[in-house]
Amino acid sequence: MTPKSGVFLGGSCVAAIAAVGSVFELSSGSPQLGGTLTGVILAVSVPLTAVFFYTAVLDTKANQK
Repeated sequence: MTPKSGVFLGGSCVAAIAAVGSVFELSSGSPQLGGTLTGVILAVSVPLTAVFFYTAVLDTKANQK
């Protein structure tokens, strides 16, 4: 694993945590940041998680010996 793929993997983890947190906030009924902003965070973080993870896997595969 290269440092670049590690950064992508870390970004994927952070985005996934943001997505899970947004789901919990929305399910509570009264999100601290408001429903709209929390929904936007959820809508952005879910695909970002997948993109970062896929990019990390591609980079790791490309740099294997």
